[in-house]
Amino acid sequence: MIEVENLSKSFGSTPAITDVTFSVKEGEILGFLGPNGAGKTTTMRILTGYLSASTGTAKIGSYEVHQHSLDVRKRIGYLPEHPPLYLDMTVQGFLAFVTQIKGVSRRDRAQQINRALERCFLEEKRHTLIRKLSKGYRQRVGVAQAIVHNPPVIVLDEPTIGLDPRQMIEVRNLIQNLAGDHTIILSTHILSEVSMTCDRVTIISNGSVVATNTPDNLTAELAGGGGYTLDVAGEAEELENLLNSLEEVASVTISPQENRERLTVKITCLPNTEPGDKIATVVVNAGFHLYEMQRDRPTLEDVFLELTAQDQPTTNTN
Repeated sequence: MIEVENLSKSFGSTPAITDVTFSVKEGEILGFLGPNGAGKTTTMRILTGYLSASTGTAKIGSYEVHQHSLDVRKRIGYLPEHPPLYLDMTVQGFLAFVTQIKGVSRRDRAQQINRALERCFLEEKRHTLIRKLSKGYRQRVGVAQAIVHNPPVIVLDEPTIGLDPRQMIEVRNLIQNLAGDHTIILSTHILSEVSMTCDRVTIISNGSVVATNTPDNLTAELAGGGGYTLDVAGEAEELENLLNSLEEVASVTISPQENRERLTVKITCLPNTEPGDKIATVVVNAGFHLYEMQRDRPTLEDVFLELTAQDQPTTNTN
């Protein structure tokens, strides 16, 4: 549904994005993840026709964004970081206005407005002035204006920014309910949004894509094999030598606990290994007292921090 190839954009001599390439399947939610200043908003603006690219191509369906800009815009619903709302309009009046400027036929407008109100849980607010709504409800109105013409593709740029935890959950649930009927790109720097909402993740750093995969595969492939944390009593050097002798163990870090009688042992394992039983067995058989052992699995946050460690935000990018 969406194909982006070698997309680049510079502002003067400053590159904002460089050779950005990714794709989104029909009905999929793609999380476009990166730190502030990584190039997320620049990419979203190019996809929606708001900015032109310096080089590269972007297609929505069979339409290239730059060559068929109007056709692309008809097929996209866009929620920018700051929703373009008219505060003195009612929710229903604003959506009626949006259906007109988006070319929805007169006979379909009422149906499309009601559908957007229902999907965004705004029926009870349809006659309320937008200025009287909470930020969470305003964000829902922003999503409603993005879907009111029933586009196949929805682009959401930081949709939960500035919301409280309850409002964030409500917007996330709304986005998940839109999946399947729409292909969605969710641009964010909030890791929990990606983990809870998205089918796949594209991570951008310093204007370039550094990884694309499912959240689970990213953690498995890019954050190593994880490891174990042990609470052990015994002699540190002997224990370290014992654990390092295991072929599945990549590294061992041992630190004394406050009472100095017990040790906290951090073990990093090689990828695709699960030597927990072997570790526990050799520790106990060697005479060490094993009080506790837990599996440490890499998280999406570990991957994100690893891949964006060198990211330096630049002017004019988000």
